[in-house]
This record gives sequence, structure tokens and C-alpha cells, in this order.
Amino acid sequence: MSSQARQVLMRLFVLLAAWSVFTVHAAEGDLQPIPPLKERITDTTATLSAADEARIEAKLKQFEAQKGAQIAVLIVGTTQPEAIFDYAIRVGEAWKLGRKGVDDGVLFLIAKNDRKLQILTGPGVQGVLTDAMSKRIIAEIVAPKFRAGDFAGGIEQGVDKIIGVLQGEALPPPQKKRVAVKNTNYEGFLIVGIIAALVVGPLLRSLLGRFLGASATAGVTGAAAWWIAGGLLFPIVAAVIVFFIVLMMGAMNFLNSGRGGSWSGGGWSTGGSSGGSWSGGSSDSFSGGGGSFDGGGASGDW
Repeated sequence: MSSQARQVLMRLFVLLAAWSVFTVHAAEGDLQPIPPLKERITDTTATLSAADEARIEAKLKQFEAQKGAQIAVLIVGTTQPEAIFDYAIRVGEAWKLGRKGVDDGVLFLIAKNDRKLQILTGPGVQGVLTDAMSKRIIAEIVAPKFRAGDFAGGIEQGVDKIIGVLQGEALPPPQKKRVAVKNTNYEGFLIVGIIAALVVGPLLRSLLGRFLGASATAGVTGAAAWWIAGGLLFPIVAAVIVFFIVLMMGAMNFLNSGRGGSWSGGGWSTGGSSGGSWSGGSSDSFSGGGGSFDGGGASGDW
């Protein structure tokens, strides 16, 4: 039997053993819960400061954008009554780190009170992040820092090493996020533009005069059309239409009242216009990509 076949059989045996332990403890109902996956770093022990967490999170995010593989760090107090490997397998099955079909996820698990560590690797990254390499990262980089009480340093240097090793793995490039092309309703926008001319136009005309007020309203409308629809033709057409609407409204007021649109001074008023603010959302919610794990990686302690 080849060494590769023996390794596959050994991992299958480990997974079956882990599953049997899981079913026994599940029947007892005393397993540690799995935190929901919301960020690349999940610290249930408040070990990392906000600055440390943000710095490491940024590295993981940048690496995923460049390489496509997903790395997540989980810090818990204990995995008891399970061994850390068994708990890591449950987390891996729940979080599904890595891309589906590529299986390029990595879980870096720290059980702080148990003084145990686990690096769990998906099959897609085991070409370079081997079991032996995972063991070395734990023993030579992370554990010494932890023994010195430098948890943030150990986690960050461990993450740096994992990222450095994975740079050598030939993985499919990450898919670029598709930006949805807006299907602009031009007729609806013209209606909005006309309403703006009826509401905003008179205000600007009273502040700036008939011609300048019409020009300002047209400029605002054209800018809004460009931001929504892009291009040049539609924004120009919308601006010209609104300009003439506002100008004609001013002429009608002049004929009806017998007085022109004189300069009223006063300047711009910013307090009454809130506009449509863009709320892009800075949370950048994180989730697994559908990857799986086969038990690769290594455990250790400090």
C-alpha cells in the first residue's frame, strides 16, 4: 500500500472516530456551541484588543481578495468535553470556509483555557500547507509567543506565516464581484426631474434670479442624472429640459405678477436639503464559501 493511500485511510479513520465521539456527546447534549461566522476573527474570550483584531482582520481580507482562499481565526475558552480536533471539525462543517469545489479554507483555532491549538486545512491548500508545516507553525511560531503571554503577537505571526505559505499554492484566481448594472427608468427620472423643477426650481429662482436659478436647477438635475445613469447624453438632455421648465415658470410668474425675478441675495441655504445619502455599509459581512475539510492540519499546545 502506498504512503498516499495509507494517509487517506488514516484520515478517514480519524474522521470516523471524530464522528463517533461527536454522536456520543451530542446525545449527552454537553458540546460547546459553535459561534456564528460573522467576521474573519471570532474572539469569544476578549483576548485581542480592537486594534489587534482590526489589523489582523485587514490582512485576512486582503489575502482573500488577492488569492481567493479563506482563513478564519476562532478563539474560545475551551472545547471540552471534545478534543480540539473534534471541535474544529464541527466548526469547519458549520462555517464551510473556502470556495466550494476548491476547498481552500483554513481554520486557526485557539482554545485558550485548554492551552490547545489547531490548524485545520481544506484539501485545496494541503499541497503547501501540509500537516508537517501546520505543526511547525504551531510549535515554532505561535506556541513560543503564547508561552510569553503575547497572544496577539502569536496569532498575528501565525496568520502571517499561513498567508506566506499559501502564496505558493496554485489556486484558481478569485472571482471578481459583479457590479449590478442599474436598469435606469428614464421616464421615472424625468418625472422626478419635473417635480424637482416645480419644487427646487422656484426656491433657487427666488435666491439667484430667473436665469441663474434655472441654470442651477438644471445643473443639479444633470449631475443627478449622470450619477444615476452615467454617460453624457441623458444628463445633458435632462438638464436642458429642466432648465427650460424653470425658465418658463419664471417667465409665467413675471407675466402674471408684473415683476421680474430680481436678485434676492441671501446666498445658499444648506439646512433644508438632506438629499439622498449613500449608505454603502461598512460591516463587510463575512461568510464561508461552501468549502469542506477532510481532517488535514495539525494540533498542538503551549
